Amino acid sequence: MQNNFYFIGNISNIYKKPSKLSEVTSQILYGEKFKILSKNKSWIKIKASFDNYVGYIENKKHKKKFTPIYKVHNLKAKIYKKPNYSSKSWLPFGSKLSVINKNKYFIKIEKNKWIKKKDIKNINYKEKNFVKIFKKFLNVKYVWGGKTYKGIDCSALLQIFSYYNNLFYPRDTKDQIKYTKGNLKKKLLKKGDIIFWKGHVAMCLNSKELIHAYGPRKKVLIMSTKQTIKLISEKAKLKVKKISNIKKF
Repeated sequence: MQNNFYFIGNISNIYKKPSKLSEVTSQILYGEKFKILSKNKSWIKIKASFDNYVGYIENKKHKKKFTPIYKVHNLKAKIYKKPNYSSKSWLPFGSKLSVINKNKYFIKIEKNKWIKKKDIKNINYKEKNFVKIFKKFLNVKYVWGGKTYKGIDCSALLQIFSYYNNLFYPRDTKDQIKYTKGNLKKKLLKKGDIIFWKGHVAMCLNSKELIHAYGPRKKVLIMSTKQTIKLISEKAKLKVKKISNIKKF
């Protein structure tokens, strides 16, 4: 029997252990595919198909038959109970959507769930402008394990670019460093360069500025590259471990 399922809740935390008191290590988005490794009445141990991430989610809001046709392109997309009658719920950037009905301005993804067409793109659409994606999350609060408009961490900010473009990339910084080609010889940084420290990563927007989800400042922000490297060296006692470029993905 084929073991492929799709999450159809708005967002769910992925926990290290089957308990809400356990550490949140990541999140799963609407339309994301996974395999079930084990389950009981309350919890499922899953392996995410995109990045092979393993953890626990609550045993609800998933289905087997699901064909993603679109994906959310804006930071978040409001859910409408029916066209022009909004709810208080949103779907995050990167959510993958199937369609059961549509009109000129909306698509219907489930019963009483409509999304505006202006918030979505075709599932195969590629966004090459990585700066555009990263800047969507500007001022979003820093949340360990998060990867949405509600909160995001440094490695998820980098990974979400790949997830949106259907390209594999690891979830955690320690695995990203191993997976990404690069070196430490580079002295002049440029747009698209990725700077890795132990437990942290940032992306260069140009030769002088970078963007990152920075825990000490509690949000996604743009900072001076030179000052950030100095700050992390002085405060966290961490040196740059690797420099790569997003074009190497």
